[in-house]
Amino acid sequence: MKLLIVEDDKKIADSLKKGLVNEGYTVEVSYDGEEGLEFVDLAKPDLIVLDRMLPKINGLEFIKKLRQQGNQTSILMLSALGETEEKIEGLNIGADDYLSKPFSFEELLARIKSLLRRPKEYASEELKIKNIILDRLNNQVKIDSDFITLSKKEFQLLEFLVLNRNKIVSKEKIIDNIWEFEADVLPNNVEVFIASIRNKIEKPYNITLIQTFRGLGYKIED
Repeated sequence: MKLLIVEDDKKIADSLKKGLVNEGYTVEVSYDGEEGLEFVDLAKPDLIVLDRMLPKINGLEFIKKLRQQGNQTSILMLSALGETEEKIEGLNIGADDYLSKPFSFEELLARIKSLLRRPKEYASEELKIKNIILDRLNNQVKIDSDFITLSKKEFQLLEFLVLNRNKIVSKEKIIDNIWEFEADVLPNNVEVFIASIRNKIEKPYNITLIQTFRGLGYKIED
C-alpha cells in the first residue's frame, strides 16, 4: 500500500514516514499543499495523511480541490485544532477521518488500517441500488431521469445504508457514523431523517427501499 504524507513540520513528517515504512508501507512525503496535490497525480497513493495547516494550499482547500477533480482517495486529516467544530468542518468538506494533535503513532496506524480496510465501493463516485443512483460528488440522488434533492445528512444516511446493504444497521451505529462528533443526538433523530427520505423517495415512486426492523435498526436490500 502506498501512502502520501502532506505535513509542513518536517520533523513530524519524517518521523511518520520512518514509522510507516517500518510497518511495510511505501511512503511519499510533501511539505506543502501545492506540491502535495502534484504528488497525488504522480504517486497515486491509496491513502493521504494530510495536515490541516499547510503553506501555499491549506488542508481544507487541498481536499476541496481533490474532490472537485473526482478523486476519492481516502484522507486522514491531522490538526492541532481539535474542537468539535473544526472536526465537523474537515469531515464535511471531504476528509474520511480526523485525528487531533498530539496523537500516538499507534492510534494513527490503527486509523490508517481502518480506512484501508474499507471496501472499494467507499471510494466510487456513484453508488447504485435497484434503479437508484447516488451521485457522491454532487450529493444528488437520481431515479430514472429524475433528480431528488436530499439534505446533506439525509444523503449521508442513505449512503451509509447503501454501503451496508443487506445488513441490519442499528440506530446507534448510524449515529456513530453520521453524527460522529455531534453531541445530544438521539435515536429519534434517525427516525425523523428516515421518514424524510421515505417521503422524498419511497412515496413518490411507490417503492420500498428502507426496511425497518423494530428494536434492531434498518436495512436496504439489493
